[in-house]
Amino acid sequence: KRKIIGREFVEVFKAEAAKLKAVTGGHKGATYLAQGTIYPDVIESGGAKSKKAVTIKSHHNVGGLPEKLGLKLLEPLRDLFKDEVRELGVALGLPHDMVYRHPFPGPGLGVRILGEVKTEFADLLRRADAIFIEELRNTIDEKTGKSWYALTSQAFAVFLPVKSVGVMGDGRTYDYVVALRAVITSDFMTAHWAELPYTLLGKVSNRIINEVRGINRVVYDISGKPPATIEWE
Repeated sequence: KRKIIGREFVEVFKAEAAKLKAVTGGHKGATYLAQGTIYPDVIESGGAKSKKAVTIKSHHNVGGLPEKLGLKLLEPLRDLFKDEVRELGVALGLPHDMVYRHPFPGPGLGVRILGEVKTEFADLLRRADAIFIEELRNTIDEKTGKSWYALTSQAFAVFLPVKSVGVMGDGRTYDYVVALRAVITSDFMTAHWAELPYTLLGKVSNRIINEVRGINRVVYDISGKPPATIEWE
């Protein structure tokens, strides 16, 4: 799936570069492609400097560009880990919310929907994820005075293409399942699952089940990295 998305990524960029050239009367086209590739992307794609890394995941932004595109690749962050990128962002005076925003995968929801990607699944996942993030932002930890969004490094919902039996009112339901994932890490090479308060998890679960028609079960992922990766695919 990641390789398919990676190929499409190149094709879309090629089309957009052609549009730019057409707008300028054929005199100026795109010369460079700038990407936010960081070192964990390279490592997981099997391209570490040691030459001994195995491919854990194929990242769409690792592996270069087809020569026929005639574009130069700019990757100023390629040798930096996430925490180092954030240090750089702070040094450059970038807004705090931008520097500490939770990462979002290049392939988008494509790797947060297990198996086949469908519009129906994406719609359900977006709504469930929005509820999760909203509650993380709104729930303050009494000890630190910070929101749980600020205390976690990455949090999101995952759509599972399996159905489970449930009960709504006096009726039986047979709907989909979503998993919640929240981790704490500095470099994203290793991570601990976030010990979110039960009250927060309960509120998120109740809201998703009551507000997102088509989902009747919510589970919480308590796997660290390793052995699990942060994203499910």
